[in-house]
Amino acid sequence: MVQADRNVRAPIDSRLKVPARDYPIWEAPRESEKISRRNLIKTLAVGACGLGFGHGWLSSGLLAAEPVPPPRLLDPLNRFPRMVQEYFVERLRKFEQANHRAKAILRTKADADAYVRLVRERILESFGPLPARTPLNPRVTGIVDRDAYTIENVIFESRPNFFVTANLYIPKGREFPLPGIVGSCGHSDNGKASEPYQSFAQGLARMGYVVLIFDPIGQGERLQYADANLKSRIGVGVREHLYAGNQQFLTGEFFGTWRAWDGIRALDYLLTRPEVDPKHVGITGNSGGGTMTTWLCGLDDRWTMAAPSCFVTTFRRNLENELPADTEQCPPRVLALGLDHEDFIAAMAPRPVILLGKERDFFDIRGTEEAFGRLKKLYKLLGKEENIAMFAGPTAHGYSQENREAMYRWFNRATGISDAQTEPAPVIEKDAMLQCAPNGQVASLNSRTVFSFTREQSRMLARERRALSGDELADAVKKAIKLPKRKGVPEFRILRNVSGRKYPQPQATAYAVETEPGIQALVYRLNTDRHDSRPSQSQARAILYISHHSADAELREEPLIRDVMTAEPASVLYACDVRGIGESRPDTCGANSFLNPYGSDYFYAIHSMMLDRPYVGQKTHDVLSVVDWLGSFGHREIHVVAKGWGAVPAAFAALISEIVTQVTLKHALAAYSDVAESETYQWPLSIFVPGVLKSFDLPDCYRALKRKNLRQLSPHDAAGGVA
Repeated sequence: MVQADRNVRAPIDSRLKVPARDYPIWEAPRESEKISRRNLIKTLAVGACGLGFGHGWLSSGLLAAEPVPPPRLLDPLNRFPRMVQEYFVERLRKFEQANHRAKAILRTKADADAYVRLVRERILESFGPLPARTPLNPRVTGIVDRDAYTIENVIFESRPNFFVTANLYIPKGREFPLPGIVGSCGHSDNGKASEPYQSFAQGLARMGYVVLIFDPIGQGERLQYADANLKSRIGVGVREHLYAGNQQFLTGEFFGTWRAWDGIRALDYLLTRPEVDPKHVGITGNSGGGTMTTWLCGLDDRWTMAAPSCFVTTFRRNLENELPADTEQCPPRVLALGLDHEDFIAAMAPRPVILLGKERDFFDIRGTEEAFGRLKKLYKLLGKEENIAMFAGPTAHGYSQENREAMYRWFNRATGISDAQTEPAPVIEKDAMLQCAPNGQVASLNSRTVFSFTREQSRMLARERRALSGDELADAVKKAIKLPKRKGVPEFRILRNVSGRKYPQPQATAYAVETEPGIQALVYRLNTDRHDSRPSQSQARAILYISHHSADAELREEPLIRDVMTAEPASVLYACDVRGIGESRPDTCGANSFLNPYGSDYFYAIHSMMLDRPYVGQKTHDVLSVVDWLGSFGHREIHVVAKGWGAVPAAFAALISEIVTQVTLKHALAAYSDVAESETYQWPLSIFVPGVLKSFDLPDCYRALKRKNLRQLSPHDAAGGVA
């Protein structure tokens, strides 16, 4: 999630209407475009579906002529902008109620012990399986000598040839072994060298702790997309996390597991040091580091104390507050498994944990207080109520001095190593003094990148994957996208006519087809005459167009629609927006955020991963429900036509439905493996299927659709170019 020290790309001037790009643009921010992360990631102020104001000018040879304003284009219809948000809010409220009921029935210590065991098992289901431990191959590349401690600049390998850069603070003049602490950084561009992280590492070292603080992936010395000048090509921190993490889902990996595994291996290294007492090892971090501290409480049972800062709240609060989160902050299936933030702390019970929050944080302090109350009850049942605490600083997001001092007091209480109550004055080192790798980047050491592992995994899965076809392929698709069962012909609403839309036919009727409670797919039926009622019974063949970004806009602007109407003059044309597209394009997560990598489309796609209902599977369900609806009006043959983002759910639906007899796809993604094996890609998480490459790829579906006269027009590769 966002933090003040994370810089992001500024939006295009939101006063201008410019054509939307087909896919989110991932590029490094120019220095002049950087803004505070406290505003989240600002949105790309783009219009929808390739629409924009013209830029016509009168000839300069005409004297005294008044400029003629460009013709005004119609704004795409969007009558249900809150639909998707409220649908997800309802889902998370039901999840939270079930989660709370499971805790409310705990009555005895045995109940509490059983609950702790259960959440540990479920956390591993979400994050696992963890990789095998491989040699750390640690080396010290430099030593900084200071009055009360030394700093060793350390590099170790959390995976083979995957380098982690870290600073080890070792107190001077102490009798070893001493308590050890792993420090997990938030989203600072310079990682472990950021001032608050240096401050707590120095403060702990002066009090008698051995501290290992390491750079997160995509920050500090561990850029994954370094250019020739060792700068990130796409943006430090959030953008690198999203770009590497979204891609990983295709091979069944989770970026949060990679981040957490670095923390586990950091503890492995810390425990190799003779200066460290294994009976006293803790972890702390803020924001993104608070996330990792929380996850690691549930993933490694060696911790004896913990202090997550500026993260623990509830998933529901974050959703309701429209607060986007990085890929690693959204574990797959976590909500389906019944886990909330506090359950990762519960997994560590009854060992000492303090929740550090901020009164003015965007991580809602109400959720922190609610989580603390439930954890307090659990710890009381376990006979250790004094081992859970909460501190809320008065200021805004960040590991500020008051929160650091609350952490010091908590760890000192647990270890007895010091009675210090306040922070010693830090002396902030220059970044170069703390760098471990040549030129301050592991890229100089030819470290492997996350992408290189993803590409390797995709190629291995392709070699191992058995070719599927027919019913076996259809069943594999249903299983992968978690397609729910449909319950008969859906209900629908008839929306009032909106005139002057300039469609290929003079009249259109709009229907809101309820594909599940709280969700409507918007369907337009083109007519020669005005029609204000349900569709007429017809044996005619139907064309069902699944939009890329807006059926309303594409009915005016997309040549393919007119082409198929001309080719099939006797067919009835319907155009459809599935959930989250066009008429239900969300207006959440900031103005015009939809195409932003951290915007509303990503927001619901990542929540779908946590609910174990891939967003593209939900959209496929919408298409199939609309097909059922068309069938109820007599259409027994349907030609499905789709473009861009709409092509994947359309292809899946066509593969499954018997009454779809022809398929035309324009600008469809050629292959999921193309995305997994391309360092540069432009496709959104909302069309990705987690673990898909373990069982099938899109070319399998396209081959199967040849029996339905599949026609592919300019299929697109990972980068959005013609494949």
